Amino acid sequence: MIGESKTNRVTMLKATLELGYRTMRSTDARLLWKFAYNFGYKGVRSVQRFKQRLRQGVTFPPFLYISITNSCNLRCQGCWVDVDKPQHLISFDDMNNLINNAKQHGNSFFGILGGEPFMHPDLIRILKAHPDCFFQIFTNGHHITDQMASQLHEAGNATPLISVEGTASISDTRRGRANVLNRTLEGIRASVRHGLITGVCTSVCQTNIDDLVREKWIDELITMGVHYCWFHTYRVVGPVPNPQLALTPEQVLKVRRFVMDMRNRKPIGLIDAYWDDKGEALCPAATGISHHISPFGDVEPCPIIQFANEKIQDNDGDLYKTMTESPLLQDFRRTAADATRGCIVLERPDLLKEIVERHGATDTTIRNTAAVELDGLQSRPSQYNPGNEIPEENWIYRFAKKHWFFGFGAYS
Repeated sequence: MIGESKTNRVTMLKATLELGYRTMRSTDARLLWKFAYNFGYKGVRSVQRFKQRLRQGVTFPPFLYISITNSCNLRCQGCWVDVDKPQHLISFDDMNNLINNAKQHGNSFFGILGGEPFMHPDLIRILKAHPDCFFQIFTNGHHITDQMASQLHEAGNATPLISVEGTASISDTRRGRANVLNRTLEGIRASVRHGLITGVCTSVCQTNIDDLVREKWIDELITMGVHYCWFHTYRVVGPVPNPQLALTPEQVLKVRRFVMDMRNRKPIGLIDAYWDDKGEALCPAATGISHHISPFGDVEPCPIIQFANEKIQDNDGDLYKTMTESPLLQDFRRTAADATRGCIVLERPDLLKEIVERHGATDTTIRNTAAVELDGLQSRPSQYNPGNEIPEENWIYRFAKKHWFFGFGAYS
């Protein structure tokens, strides 16, 4: 047993060193410095300030996720965004004010979502306006041409996280268009060619779990030059929720075990956002470590909860005041944490409905059917599976999760 443990530690160390080596070989010092300082050092500092605020009874997320547009060139199954409705954008001025306000309270990392973020005409301008921040852009990759990748490299402070949802045929079915996978792979190749820190994510569901949750796919990503990947589980939400795509609890555990195994053996970063260092389930929104801004400026608990009472323009643009004084966000965090360590949207849609009705929260969708959709949701399992916790084995991930990224006593 002792020998096996030592072997595991050697394997983990080797994979970590190989990842570091190929990352340094595949990008340049300026981008690595931006990542290490703006995301690494300043991100840790932001979390420390977050924990200090928690001790004072104040919750302002260290990480914000912002959907900057509702538009997208694809029509994915299970999408909750009004991609087929008239385009709406968060203006450059509103984005600038939002980011500047958050920076005053220590924030330096922002997730950029859509729709498809690259359909926002000011995306690069936003990145360049805040060289002291780091941005993760959730994208299908179709708009990442060599020209766009060159602009991202020039900005130096963003990582594209490009979604791959299965084989060529599965991708076309899942995403509602033809030739989706080939165009996505071209975006990945352009990102790698231009030295960007490049990620690939997958919403794991019934139609792609066998093709992508396997070692061969991880090896392909490494061969392509991808630096990190993120497997998150399919959420049954939106106007056409497609519940037949949802994973079983056993499959969720399979994904969890796979991620643990690959991060121990492969020179690629593997992200997961729904478990802490002890392997216990969590909800980032319930902990308060992240909340979401919609394309209309609505302040929401998370991207799949499309209800709000506040906007980023409230309180003369003072986002800190708006978020820390929001009765809706406070009630959501308390109720969600009391109900489950997992996803309240999946497990207890009835409680989410009560929160919405208790505060008279506004439907933030263009389709104006979020309340009907919520009423139609059935209780189903999420990542919370008591008695089947799988603690982190890799000491780097375990240390980072324990101190900097997840938990923070939300369920104590």
